[in-house]
Amino acid sequence: MSDSNGRAPGRDPGRTRHRGAVTLRRGAIPSSTADQRLLDSRGRGDWKTRDAWRALRILSEFVEGFDTLADLPPAVSVFGSARSMPDSPECRLAEQVGAALARAGYAVITGGGPGVMEAANRGASEAGGLSVGLGIELPFEQGLNDWVDLAIDFRYFFARKTMFVKYAQAFVVLPGGFGTMDELFEALTLVQTGKVTRFPVVLMGVDYWRGLLDWLRDTMAVDGKIGPVDLELIRLTDDVDAAVRHIVAAEAALSAEQEAIREEAVARTEADQRAAAEQGGEG
Repeated sequence: MSDSNGRAPGRDPGRTRHRGAVTLRRGAIPSSTADQRLLDSRGRGDWKTRDAWRALRILSEFVEGFDTLADLPPAVSVFGSARSMPDSPECRLAEQVGAALARAGYAVITGGGPGVMEAANRGASEAGGLSVGLGIELPFEQGLNDWVDLAIDFRYFFARKTMFVKYAQAFVVLPGGFGTMDELFEALTLVQTGKVTRFPVVLMGVDYWRGLLDWLRDTMAVDGKIGPVDLELIRLTDDVDAAVRHIVAAEAALSAEQEAIREEAVARTEADQRAAAEQGGEG
């Protein structure tokens, strides 16, 4: 026998966690995550037997991510709090941003969770765009929101963060907590150090971010910890159209630079060939 939902009587599925092909429920769900077990120094006694196998699991996450996302169209990663309520200003803004990016031809990548992430995925999906969710194993399991079209569940934050950057042309960052700040400053560090180029970082939620930007300018920059040019890496706005125009313009500028480099390389090759031919004729 089963109830109207197909469950056996008295068997509440409760929380569910997916590990690839494996599904865990109730007491089978471990109390710690793969990230925690990898990084917790108190468990060093088993490193010889376990860490080598973990390396293969980590490799498999990169392979899965690269293989799944390789054919994505141009995309933008959108970040923000999982705790934001659906009717909050940042969720309404995220939904508008997701829709505007989709209309501009971008896939929208989020962490796949609730709050701002769900709003951005919903906006993209309802506008006819591709909505991507990169989930993460957490002690407080959230699950992927219903607006994600293409999803990957990760065990390790660092593998997931690589996918956020590698397959995006820009970041849009809405109000959020530690995780959002982590993604924001990782992106800024990568741009500042030249690891990625022409990578727009747009902060949306002017009132929320203004205090942080004031501190960056009046404390960090004044004390010489960053240069004035570093502050230009960030675009602050609540204007959805302005945010999308900034991203589109940066992509166009990068394409123009790459085309100029290709044309210069072709011209140099042709000049070398002509010079070689002339030398051969003189001989």
